[in-house]
Amino acid sequence: MNSETTAVNAVTTASAAGTWTLGDLPVNRVGFGAMRLTGSAAFHLGTPRGREGAIAVLRRAIELGVNHIDTAAFYFSSLRSANELINSALGGPYPDGLVLVAKVGPHREYSGEWGTAARPDQLRGQVEENLRQLGRDHLDVVNLRRMRQDSIAEHFGALAELREAGLVRHLGISGVEPRHLAEARAIAPVVCVQNRFALGVPEPAADEVPRLCGELGIAFVPFYAIAGDAGPEGATTAHDDALLAVARAHDATPAQIRLAWTLHQGPHVLAIPGTGNPDHLAENIAAGALRLTAEEMARLDAAHRGEASGQSGTNGFI
Repeated sequence: MNSETTAVNAVTTASAAGTWTLGDLPVNRVGFGAMRLTGSAAFHLGTPRGREGAIAVLRRAIELGVNHIDTAAFYFSSLRSANELINSALGGPYPDGLVLVAKVGPHREYSGEWGTAARPDQLRGQVEENLRQLGRDHLDVVNLRRMRQDSIAEHFGALAELREAGLVRHLGISGVEPRHLAEARAIAPVVCVQNRFALGVPEPAADEVPRLCGELGIAFVPFYAIAGDAGPEGATTAHDDALLAVARAHDATPAQIRLAWTLHQGPHVLAIPGTGNPDHLAENIAAGALRLTAEEMARLDAAHRGEASGQSGTNGFI
C-alpha cells in the first residue's frame, strides 16, 4: 500500500461501514473479534502476544469507533485470557455504547484441551464465568455455539431463561443451519447468527443463512471472513486472480477486499475481524469504507462460486 492509502487507513473509523442494531443496541458494522488477542493463532496454538500490546490494540479499536467486541471465556492461551484483557483495557467503567458479545456452548479445560459440549444445565455457569471475567452484571448478547447437536432447543431454552432472569440482554446462535434458526426463534428472539462464511469458501447451506437473516432482519456475523480456508490458523494466502485485481484497483490489501465483499452481502452483515497488530486493525476498519462496483462484486461472486479461471496462491479458493 502506498503512503496515501496508509494515511487514509489511519483515520478511517468503524462508522464508515454504517450501523446495524442488535436488538436495541446500535453497533457499527465493523467490530472486533478478540480470539487472536491471546496468540498468533487460535487459542493455545501460537506464541502468546505481549499483554501491553494486546491492551493497546483494544484501546485503539475503541478510538477508531469500534463498539462491538466478540469474545468468549474459552478464548485463552497459556498466558492470556481475552476476557481479562478486555476488562483490563476497557473496564472500570466500560465506554458508553460498547456492546460485548460472548459465546457459550463449547467446554474447554484450563489445560487448553477441549471437552464435550456443555449440557444445558451448565450454560448458566458459562455465562457467569464470562460475567466474572469481564466484570459485568449482565451480558449484552450471548451466542449459543452449536456443537453438532441435531436440536438446539434445550440449550437455547436454558439461555432464554437466563435472559428472563436479567443475566443476558439478547440472544444469538452460532454454527447453525436454517432449521436451527427456526427452532430458536420459536423459543425466544434471535438478534444475530454467527457462522463461518468467507469469500472463496462456498457451501450452499452456509450461503443460505446470510440471505435468510436478511429477510428476517437479523444480523449475520461471519467468522473467518479474512482467514478463509485457513480458518483458525490465520489469514489465508490463497487469493484468486479476480480478488487480486480488485485489490489493485482500490490500492487495498486482499484482506481488505475480503472484508469489503463480506460487508457488501447486505446491510445486516457485520464483520468482526480480529488481530493483535495495530496496523492490521487500522486496515480492517478502513475496509468498511471501500465501495465495490457491481462489476467487481460480480467478479468476486463468480470467484466465490469457483467460476473464475485464474488462481494464485498454493491452493486457490477452496
